[in-house]
Amino acid sequence: MSKAGLKAGLIGGGIVAVLQIVGLIRCVGCFTWLLGWVAYVGAGVLAAYWLPLPRDAGEGAGAGAIAGVIAAVIGGIVGMTVSGIQFAITGGSAAVLSQMPRESLEMMRDAGIDPAIFANIGAVLGASALCCVVGMVIAAVLGAIGGAVFAALQSE
Repeated sequence: MSKAGLKAGLIGGGIVAVLQIVGLIRCVGCFTWLLGWVAYVGAGVLAAYWLPLPRDAGEGAGAGAIAGVIAAVIGGIVGMTVSGIQFAITGGSAAVLSQMPRESLEMMRDAGIDPAIFANIGAVLGASALCCVVGMVIAAVLGAIGGAVFAALQSE
């Protein structure tokens, strides 16, 4: 594993973790996901910057992808923790079920589906884990793009 990618990933992970927490502020969360994507590109650029000279686009992409994945893992862990805490604070499954229309609940029961399955902490963490995996793929791609472009432009 590239030291440059590891260092840049840890810095990017710290930034993404802060964005996850700041995203709890009403109406700010609408923008923090975009800033998170910018942070993945930035982590890739930083990883390529820290590569020894001469560097090429392939090395930059590799280091950037490593940095992006590390940042996504850190951000994902923080995001899952924040989601679990937020779920518990807002009233848990009882609050979720109280927001669902009665007709929807009856339709699910008639189909043999227990509506409570959609409103438990396991479902929240499961959905967060799925988002984390998708986020790691996106972060690897964005980090690789940032690292490759920077390394190609600043090869000497």
